[in-house]
Formats: sequence, C-alpha cells, structure tokens
Amino acid sequence: MSEEENKEEETVDAPEETPEAEVEAPAEEAPAEEAPAEAAPAAEEEPAEPDPLDELPWKERRRVLKSRESGEAGPQLTGEERDARRIEERKLKAKQRRKRRADTKADAPKGSGVGTPVPEKTRTGKPKERQGLVTSDKSDKTITVQIDSARRHPVYEKIVRQRHKIHVHDPQNEAQTGDLVRVIETRKLSKTKHWRLIEVIEKAR
Repeated sequence: MSEEENKEEETVDAPEETPEAEVEAPAEEAPAEEAPAEAAPAAEEEPAEPDPLDELPWKERRRVLKSRESGEAGPQLTGEERDARRIEERKLKAKQRRKRRADTKADAPKGSGVGTPVPEKTRTGKPKERQGLVTSDKSDKTITVQIDSARRHPVYEKIVRQRHKIHVHDPQNEAQTGDLVRVIETRKLSKTKHWRLIEVIEKAR
C-alpha cells in the first residue's frame, strides 16, 4: 500500500507544480519587457550635450572643421620648394584679381565711377578774418603781417598780449610795409601761406 500511495501522491503533485512554473515564468518576463519601455522616455528626457564649437567665433569654427577633414597627403617638400609654390599661388591669385577688376571696369558704364565716391568737401563755419600790420613786402605776391592780440586771462584776470606773424597772399602786390590790412583764411597756397589779402584799410604814412 505504501508504494501505491507514493505513486498516487507523485501523480497528484506533478500536475500541481507545472501550473506554478507556467504562472511564475510570465510574471518574471513581464518586467523584462517593460524595462526598455521605461528606459526610452528617460533617454528622451536627457538634454543633449552642448557642442563646444558653438561657442567659438565663426572663423575659428571653420578652421577647426576644416582641420578635421582628411585629405590626401601631398608629397614631401623642402623649404625652397614650399616657398616657390607659395609664390606661384600668389601670382595666380594676383592674375585672377586683375582680370576680375578689369572685367568689372569693362562692364560698368562710362562715367559711373566704380568704387567708393569721393566725398564732397564742405566747409563748416565761417573762415577766420584778422587785421594786422604789414612788416615785410619783399617777396613777390606775398606779405608778412603782424597780428597783435590782447585778452584778459580767465583765472588771473591779467591782460595777456600775444603777437603772431603770418604770410599772406597778395597777388597784385597792393600792400606795402606799414599798411594796416585785413586778411582772411583760405586753402593752403604754399608751405607757410594759407591767408589771403582782402583789403588795405589804411596806407602807411
């Protein structure tokens, strides 16, 4: 009886273990399938690392990107050969530049003024006028005028006297030594002359 009972117990226990294994297996596989689904949103939430090239100026960024490009290695050159090649490249670029400029001039209509226009010279304010005494008239079409000025010092309130000598253009040689004349500032006529005679106020006695 004991052997039969043992067989019956084994037959009864065997079917009970199989359902437990079948039930437990899916339970263990379920979290494994859910894990990638949870990892995917986590990867999307992580911010992308900033590119260090974005902080560089555009010239530096272009230089770095160009250095990363791998090209074919050229032949080994000596210093003299490199200098000769550099000179040839410069000559070629100069030739292309001259040709481009000549084409631009040829295409432009005549009188259009290719390039930056010359700014118009406009004088601001009135030219200076002075009154002085002629001290020399030996030069041709030029007289030397002495200008005396007196002003009160703004701080010390002392009368400050100054004396200047200027060269004045006199095309008609009207003024003579000792005359009182009135002159006006003009464009530069020579190295030291940028004044012009307006009139002789009083002749010398």
